[in-house]
Amino acid sequence: MAGARTVSRILTVSGILMMVVGGVGFILVMILNAFVLDEFDAYGEVPIPGSGHVQLPAGQAQISFHTSVTGSPSSGFPMPPLKLSIIPPEGVADPVLTENHGTLTTINSDTHIRIWTAEIPAAGTYQIRTDGQVGGYINPQLAFGKESSYGYLHWVFLGLLGLGLLDLIVALFLRKAGGGRRTVGLVSNPSLDPYTPPSYTQTSHTPPSYTPTDQGVRLEQLKTIAALRDSGALTQDEFEAEKRRILGE
Repeated sequence: MAGARTVSRILTVSGILMMVVGGVGFILVMILNAFVLDEFDAYGEVPIPGSGHVQLPAGQAQISFHTSVTGSPSSGFPMPPLKLSIIPPEGVADPVLTENHGTLTTINSDTHIRIWTAEIPAAGTYQIRTDGQVGGYINPQLAFGKESSYGYLHWVFLGLLGLGLLDLIVALFLRKAGGGRRTVGLVSNPSLDPYTPPSYTQTSHTPPSYTPTDQGVRLEQLKTIAALRDSGALTQDEFEAEKRRILGE
């Protein structure tokens, strides 16, 4: 029982620590990935409208709308209608473009939001052509990049947060189980049950029995007839006669 309580305390402390580290780490990684480690323009940018060449590796590329803003844009940031053409090198298949809107990120009036994901069939220099209704935007561009290389870290801290929560659940279960066993022990032991009255044996208050001797019996009888004589129930002659009979004279 003491061991279960010790394990419960250890799990409680470790669970709280893991939840704190996991929660704080998750928030920090999300902030760093969004504002510091984000590589949304890792491969280059092309103005809107305009054209240019971008060196793209094989695999997935993130395409974001990038502009400067005044003030703090809300989540309802208006996206302008855009057109994009990606012309591959000779002999390479066209990239597959998929609409994939991401989260709006703003740092010091610099705003970007992912709008497409492109599957690049082979590494090479791709010609990019852009167009759109961007008359009200400051220096609008399409940025070609990739997700942060540390994007997996938020899953690590999220898993740590889950393990901490699991530790607390197990600790609570052990604590309840230990308390239940203590209660059963008290009830099952009559000597510890506050509702069970103490039992007493009759011999604990009964004086020890003994067998009187003949001399003792005669002494008691003499005391009895002496009391009867003193009370007037017996005359002196009757007392003397009873005395001789008791003493066997």
